Amino acid sequence: MYRSTAWLAYLRRINPDHSDAVWQALRTAELEFGLENKELFVRIDGVNPESHLKEEVVNRTVSMVATVPAVREFLSNHVRRFSTLDNIVVEGRDIGSVVFPQTPFKFYIDASPEIRARRRAAQGLKDSTAHRDRIDSSRRSSPLMIADDAEVIDTSALTIDRVVKDVVLRLQRKGLTSALSVNL
Repeated sequence: MYRSTAWLAYLRRINPDHSDAVWQALRTAELEFGLENKELFVRIDGVNPESHLKEEVVNRTVSMVATVPAVREFLSNHVRRFSTLDNIVVEGRDIGSVVFPQTPFKFYIDASPEIRARRRAAQGLKDSTAHRDRIDSSRRSSPLMIADDAEVIDTSALTIDRVVKDVVLRLQRKGLTSALSVNL
């Protein structure tokens, strides 16, 4: 959702440093957020921005857009609304600390800076994870932080399948079994 907002700012030729203009663009856009086939979808002015969300301009500006408190509040409220529609898994830099602080199912998925940079490059992304972490950790509104009750998983040496299995096992230990349909 933040990447969609960064794309909207780019599309409307708004400098992402101009927080009031970014908020005004988001507030006045025709937005549609929802769940379709158990997947989040976003449409802005009738357009699905999915194919643009990993573009260089979005990578470069998403953290700036995410520092705008009104944008964060607006998008957080939409995510909270999704949680009333179905059982959902949500990832983000403030999900466990701000958006859903009461959930008992919090994971902070991390990896060494070198591994994270390598993984981003393998995805074709050229952004600096260290720079983005600095911006996201120091923003006033909803900074990136590990929630006190989050379970930290260092994925540096793990495959994605191993991470999923680890998360599922931890959820099962917490008693969440009926909603899990991952084949271990």
